[in-house]
Order: sequence, then C-alpha cells, then structure tokens
Amino acid sequence: MRRDAAPSAGGPPRIRARSWCGARLLDSPVSGFPLRCFIVTDLSPLDRLLAEIRACRACEAELPLGPRPVLRASAGARLLIVGQAPGAKVHASGVPWDDASGERLRAWLGIDADTFYDESRIAIVPMGFCYPGRGASGDNPPRPECARLWFDALLAQLTGVRLTLLVGQYAQRHFLGARRKASLTDTVAAWRDYAPGYLPLPHPSPRNRGWLARNAWFGDDVLPALRERVGAVLAPR
Repeated sequence: MRRDAAPSAGGPPRIRARSWCGARLLDSPVSGFPLRCFIVTDLSPLDRLLAEIRACRACEAELPLGPRPVLRASAGARLLIVGQAPGAKVHASGVPWDDASGERLRAWLGIDADTFYDESRIAIVPMGFCYPGRGASGDNPPRPECARLWFDALLAQLTGVRLTLLVGQYAQRHFLGARRKASLTDTVAAWRDYAPGYLPLPHPSPRNRGWLARNAWFGDDVLPALRERVGAVLAPR
C-alpha cells in the first residue's frame, strides 16, 4: 500500500489499495491512527473507498480531537441514514449514533440495535465524518469538506439504497436543495413531497425536546409512516 506523492485533484492524498491489500484504521480513541496492511482475497471498490475516507486528513487542523471518521456502509444496504456529525461520545467509541440521540432515533425507527448496526442492510453516513468540536450552543456544524470530497463517489457505490433518512437541516439542505421548505419544521411536515426516496426528520438530540413537544403531529403522523416505510425497506427479500 502507498500514497500518491501529490494530492488528487480537489482532495487529499488517496490510498492506492491493491486487490490483495486494504487499509483500515485501528479502533483507538486517540488521534493519529496508524494504518495497517492486511491480506484480503478481494477488495471491492466500496471497501477501497471506505479505507480512503477513514484515512482522510483533509481538515485535521480544524478538528479539536483530531480526525476519526465514523461511518458504516455496504453495497447491499437498503436504508441510508444521513445525520450531521459524530458527537464527542461517538468520537470516543467509533460507533455511529452511540449516544442518547441514537437511542431516540432507534425508537423512532422501531428497530433494535442489532438491526440498526447491521451493515448489510443499513448504511450510516453523516454529513461530516469527524467530530467538529463544540460551539456556543452545542456541537459545531459538520465540516463541509466531507461532502465535497467524498459524497459523490460514496453514494455511487450504494446502489441498493431504497430510502434515505435525512436527519437534521444539514442533510436536508444537501440532498433536497431547492426542494426543501423555508424551515426544518416545514420540510419535515411536507415529508410526503419527498417520497419514496427521501424522508426528512428532525435531529433526535435531547436538545430538541422542545421542538418535539411543540410539534405533536410528528409523533402522530410522521413516526407511524416512518416505521412502516423502514420495515418495508428492511424486510427480507
């Protein structure tokens, strides 16, 4: 395995992983993860791409805890969950949605943790792959480099996805563009407009308890439809 001497056009140096060798990051809560070469019989294009993403250091200087991209994906995944960015707890564990927000999201979806983390059925890709640090009113927005550098190539590999959940305003802005409404509330309320491919959701953060209390229609109307749609997408074929 080796790196190009110069960055690829518009992005960070890319890993050239041959079919017999892949690159992965060790599971470690500290920054500066070493790369290891391991023998594989066949490295798929998606596996090579995920190795490159996990080795990305494009915005390292802007990350207070250093880079640790957290995402999961497989070519056969039928449900794609696009959130914002890992929080500090997820940065430490390396497990996406491994926090109170994740517990609420799984309750919304009506699935258990084993199903949620089944990469063969569910891909989990945040708008920003690394923890962006804290701001005045919570975590900072996702770093924009991730979507710019990686999303086109990554989404092109997820050919089995039948439903994409857009969790929060950043995912909705990226995927819906001019189709989104004036506010997140209006976008979520108009969820039928984006079917069958997308379903916009508020972020399940405990900070959003007030929003959920003010918008009872979300639990009455959206959650039953969400669970029905997710169940249909994940049902054995």
